[in-house]
Amino acid sequence: MKLITAVALALALTGCSTVTAWLPSFWDSNQSNYIVQIQADIDSIQCSLPQQPQVAVVDRGLRVFMLYSVAKGAAQHDVIAVVEPLQITVSAWLARGEGSESYCRIKQALLAKGAARASQVVMGRW
Repeated sequence: MKLITAVALALALTGCSTVTAWLPSFWDSNQSNYIVQIQADIDSIQCSLPQQPQVAVVDRGLRVFMLYSVAKGAAQHDVIAVVEPLQITVSAWLARGEGSESYCRIKQALLAKGAARASQVVMGRW
């Protein structure tokens, strides 16, 4: 009984902040649309053409997704955690500048894999 009282008291003192970290966010049609657009932008990168303008399109899509998710609030922690590595990879690619076609293909494959995983998280919620 004392244990139950202690747990209840701890939850009451911290409020819902501890509970929201455990709960997944809910499905959102805008986020689903954004993540599919990001996947399409990654898929359409042609490594034989200048890479920076194409990567900038992906970067903009990721920034829109992140801004929207952050604006929705702390409950979006799960999708933000999955999309952040994509944002880091794209930002590093933009900072590096033009790379070889091999570099482009490797980065594109990594981004495609990460975006597919992010799509499963974003679109697989209830």
